[in-house]
Amino acid sequence: MALQDVSGFQDTPMSHMWNTPASLSGSVPFRCDNRHTSLSSLSTSSSPPTRRPFPLSHGTTTLAFVFQGGVIAAADTRASCSGLVACPSAQKILPIHSHLLVTTSGSGADCMLWERILAREIRLYQLRHGRRLSITGSAKLLSHMLHPFKGTDVCVAAILCGWDVEEVRVEEFKGQRVDRMGSGRDDSISPAKRPIEETVMSTSDACSQDDLTDCACERTRHAVTDVDLTRSPVRDRCGPKLFYVCSDGTRLQGELFSVGSGSPYAYGVLDGEVRWSLNEEEAISLAREAVYRATHRDAYSGNCVDLFHITAQGYCRRDREDLREEYHRNRERVLKRGKEESEEDKK
Repeated sequence: MALQDVSGFQDTPMSHMWNTPASLSGSVPFRCDNRHTSLSSLSTSSSPPTRRPFPLSHGTTTLAFVFQGGVIAAADTRASCSGLVACPSAQKILPIHSHLLVTTSGSGADCMLWERILAREIRLYQLRHGRRLSITGSAKLLSHMLHPFKGTDVCVAAILCGWDVEEVRVEEFKGQRVDRMGSGRDDSISPAKRPIEETVMSTSDACSQDDLTDCACERTRHAVTDVDLTRSPVRDRCGPKLFYVCSDGTRLQGELFSVGSGSPYAYGVLDGEVRWSLNEEEAISLAREAVYRATHRDAYSGNCVDLFHITAQGYCRRDREDLREEYHRNRERVLKRGKEESEEDKK
């Protein structure tokens, strides 16, 4: 990177340890000049790296996109290992909490492990700070945790799908009402001046309370209920969020992502149809179509489809659908419709 080149960070004595893939370099001796630090467990080791008995191969179809009604996440259920269908009913969309889901692609073991690590860290953050970590913060956290494993055999490609619910905190301090947007505690208030009464309510109920000022109601109403059909407010503080995080530390924010061996086929359906003004029925139908068309062409994707819808109230899961014959049924419907139209033209 440019900053590393300018600062000379790549020329440090330890830079080769994280810039060289572990599978190619083997075990690298760890030396430290600090005599007061005990690193016996990280000292030299001459044992060669363990070789896998089979090559890693990955195949799946996961997708997610943002629309005015929230976030749609969909994935197939086939877990494959090279040419073998290892499991026809795998769960590739994993809930972290009520407003955050993660779609997984890559090595199944790695994805499960890092999903559990992320869920643990988010829960610990909530216990420490009294508020939930934002979707943006969750994506940044996962990216930073995965970056040290860049160049290794760790294979994780995740889409973080969620909805940031901004809370309105109403405080009573010395007989005055103080309205503050956000779900965290104001550290600028000294412990001796902590509010006597503190009430936290979600933004969906904020404007119905008589205690809030008109200014707070206006900010809340604009953040949650106002819908601009010309652009997606995915960059706003609250609302639907979508991030792509890879095992090399890559973190991207967008409105549409598809990951896996079937993603080129899914993108062929989604690129021309996804728009902010979709309603819920259209969005669900589009996600189903993208998955079953990808599973028809991609040998490593198939069986059923899992579909989740995330809103300000949380996520809801639709019943798992078997789409193995959906492609042929849809093709028959199209051919039948074409015959009917041709007969009408003849009449």
